[in-house]
Amino acid sequence: MCRFLMAKWAAPAASAALLEDFAVMAEASRAPDGDRQADGWGAAWLDGGGVWQLLRSTDPVWEDRAAFGRIPPSPILILHARSASFPWQKATLSYNQPYISGPFAFVFNGLLQGVSLPYPVPGDIGAQKIWALLSERLAASGPAEAVAATAGFLERNARRLQGLNVGVSDGKNCCALCRFEDGGTYYQLHRHESAGLKMIASEPLASFDFAPVPQGAVVTI
Repeated sequence: MCRFLMAKWAAPAASAALLEDFAVMAEASRAPDGDRQADGWGAAWLDGGGVWQLLRSTDPVWEDRAAFGRIPPSPILILHARSASFPWQKATLSYNQPYISGPFAFVFNGLLQGVSLPYPVPGDIGAQKIWALLSERLAASGPAEAVAATAGFLERNARRLQGLNVGVSDGKNCCALCRFEDGGTYYQLHRHESAGLKMIASEPLASFDFAPVPQGAVVTI
């Protein structure tokens, strides 16, 4: 149960104001069980050569504002604030998202219960296993198709789905699935489009206008 943001500019842009808005949103947000998004955060962005760079911390994003200056202007920025599902999963940096591999960056927000997969999948926690499943499909299809196929596979093999919001960027575009059955509006994704900037976010940011993403839709910006 986490918060994420995927932002795409028409040209590389500074992100200090966006990071501040994200930190404020994450600090105020509460999961359906009352938990805070306080188990670390991460950012992924493209450098001048189009290669993903990664910054992750086990500190809450609102307590780590000094790190915002380490993120340079970029055409795409992916942010994630984590709420660990179990106490033993806290304070492990490698569990924090985004996850990156080759041209792709990944984020997840959701809760699946009683997942029983038909074959072993790499990963210590659910988000890592979902990323492994998605990576398999990204090798054979485009991001939107891979996200939809991965979500369908997980639904068929889970006893209960509370939320399943998956975001992935290929360094050119960003796409995300909005899928939930419980948890009120916590898992509702939101979309913003304005001149030079498009975003998908777990919750609206104070400085921008957002509209809800349709339930079950995979949207691309």
